[in-house]
Amino acid sequence: MEEQTRTVPPSVLSHRPFLLFWLGRVISVLGYQMTMIALAWQLYNMTDSAFSLGLVGLAQFFPLILFTLPVGHVSDRYDRRTVVRICQWGSSAAVLLLFAGTLAGWLDSYAIYGVVFILASVRAFEAPTMNAMVPALVPAEDVPRAMAWYTSASKTATIVGPALGGFLYIYGPALVYGLAAALWIVASVFTMVIALEYTARKKEPVTLESLLAGFKFLLSDRVLLGTATLDMFAVLVGGITVLLPVFARDILHTDSFGLGLLRSAPAVGAVGMSLVLARYPLKPPVGPILFAVTIVFGVATIAFAFSTNMLLSLLMLAVMGAADVVSIVIRFSLIQLRTPDAMRGRVSAANALFIGTSNQLGDFESGVVAALIGAVPAVVIGGVGTLAIAVVWMLFLFPELYRIYTLESDERPEAKPKPA
Repeated sequence: MEEQTRTVPPSVLSHRPFLLFWLGRVISVLGYQMTMIALAWQLYNMTDSAFSLGLVGLAQFFPLILFTLPVGHVSDRYDRRTVVRICQWGSSAAVLLLFAGTLAGWLDSYAIYGVVFILASVRAFEAPTMNAMVPALVPAEDVPRAMAWYTSASKTATIVGPALGGFLYIYGPALVYGLAAALWIVASVFTMVIALEYTARKKEPVTLESLLAGFKFLLSDRVLLGTATLDMFAVLVGGITVLLPVFARDILHTDSFGLGLLRSAPAVGAVGMSLVLARYPLKPPVGPILFAVTIVFGVATIAFAFSTNMLLSLLMLAVMGAADVVSIVIRFSLIQLRTPDAMRGRVSAANALFIGTSNQLGDFESGVVAALIGAVPAVVIGGVGTLAIAVVWMLFLFPELYRIYTLESDERPEAKPKPA
């Protein structure tokens, strides 16, 4: 009984600051997912163009380039709770523009791209700052499980958000946008009441060297560089989220609610896997696990491309989500555990640039390729590219990443001699 108690540690949600943080994250992402599903369906019906969907990714990419350097400094110099709260207020204000434009009838594709740019700018500050907050909310030994729960917050909201947004869209996009704006305000309240001792950090002069410190640290660690670039290039070629409206309407012949289900499916698989990882942390060696789930992601992407059955498509998306969340937990835990607290904001911001490049620029790439050769060939090429990248990283570019044994140690521990 005593051994069993040690095997199953108490939930990280028993730490009240982390619980409030987790609830705020769920509500914030819920508002974002509802907004993006309504926005994508509204835009595709306006333009009937896969390329226009790709431009949404481009509008999200530019803020990452513009704000990555100041994001890290803001996160490391100021109270991170205040930074997150301001970001949530900004998101609420931005989505109210969609609400007003829809009701007044002046909302067009250019206005949508402008609001997407604002939302992406705000999220460029919010996401790295929230990542950097996690180690301060739980004991060090609970950080990997806390990262799993943190990931599950996003994925839980990504299950409910798109499905709810797609359903409410039947009654008009303005309803979706109005509710999303209210949710961001609620999220800011949860962030406001987190009890956390704030230690004023030494505000070093803002120099080019200090701005680039996060990138310098990331580039100096082969393991962190390998994890960041593996995700960046795999998702850059294998991302399919932006094309889901095309698959929903033109291949699977469903409506906005069906699109919401497709957007929710990866999160269903991700949440299931997150709950498993939160209770049963990853066992070594983690390096081979990271590459295995990347390969599974690529295979499931190819299977989704060829599917014309709604249930099979949902299943493949769920498999992709489950594989992706294992990769996220490994990558985020490595970054948080290998980075000093004084630099976590800047390193998280640098890592966010890699992630954003893969997601947003990948969406643009997918939209362009789909406009040229069709959605199905574009997704197949992406899945094959993901498999090729996993092999190249594992065998040639970052073999040390494959040799990672635990999240805390690069090398496999030496075997102890057995007693005579």
